[in-house]
Amino acid sequence: MNIKKDTKILITGSAGFIGFHLAHNYLLKNYQVVGIDGLTDYYDVKIKKKRHAILKKFKNFKAYEIMLEDSKALNKICLNFKPKIIIHLAAQAGVRYSFENPEVYVKSNLLGFFNILEIARKSNTSHLLLASTSSVYGSNFLTPFNEKDKADLQLSFYAATKKSNESMSHAYSFNYKIPITVLRFFTVYGPWGRPDMALFQFTKSILSDEPIDIYNFGNMKRDFTYIDDLIKSIFLLIDKAPKELGKRKTIYKNDSISNVAPWRIVNIGNSKSVNLIKFIETLEKTLGKKSKKNYIKMQMGDVKETFSNTDLLKELTGFRPNKLLSEGIKEFVKWYLTYFKK
Repeated sequence: MNIKKDTKILITGSAGFIGFHLAHNYLLKNYQVVGIDGLTDYYDVKIKKKRHAILKKFKNFKAYEIMLEDSKALNKICLNFKPKIIIHLAAQAGVRYSFENPEVYVKSNLLGFFNILEIARKSNTSHLLLASTSSVYGSNFLTPFNEKDKADLQLSFYAATKKSNESMSHAYSFNYKIPITVLRFFTVYGPWGRPDMALFQFTKSILSDEPIDIYNFGNMKRDFTYIDDLIKSIFLLIDKAPKELGKRKTIYKNDSISNVAPWRIVNIGNSKSVNLIKFIETLEKTLGKKSKKNYIKMQMGDVKETFSNTDLLKELTGFRPNKLLSEGIKEFVKWYLTYFKK
């Protein structure tokens, strides 16, 4: 990354799974980081507090535990800090939860992100990177998913709010010339992962001799992306900010860049679609224990398969995620057993 060490970086969702790893990466490299997190109780707050506690040990880190919907508090922090790089990871996640509490997604994902866009505009931010999701591809059946594919038919309210974020960011990029990169993540996993994600839940259940729920009777596929590969991808994309139309010197074959704004979409995935049963068998082998399986129908808003085309990421950075699932699961289990050691 070619940005200077004194460049101010704002990371929202810094107590979250990805935000924690990303902030830790930059802090180890001596960058100045401000982290914002609302510490919501969507999942166990204890793990969020422990992540933040680790980051707070760094002198070059400052944490603020506020909600992004609180524009007054957000403005007070950010307009004083004036971040040149904003990495927006904070959001209400979860497909199933979006059917139970949709209003939370409106506040966090729509209003909260609007406030971040305003911060980017007022701070003259040089690059805003926005976390999106493979869920925005919705009803697309053509795989692997390409950034230039049409993605207008989302299947969950969660995915709809993230697609809305993409559209909102394009409007701001066009009107205020803010360089923005939309990052579409594909099923990220690894140490310090989210307790609501399948790997965490399956591991807990198998070790407790409890059954695991297998949706769509196992007829599911996912593109699993190891956390270190994701962090490296974001790190390499920081200084790859899209440029305005008249300032573009390099033309990328697979570029998704806007024809009117300094804005592009980049998939970050492992470029492999793994069957859910194979995923479970790999976890069982790692744990040395078989699972009790409860086969059930597809949950509302879910998709059968995710599969990323990462050619653009490779063109932009020279890197493509490549961690073997078996190795990634071993790293997660090692962390899990240490974290929950009695």
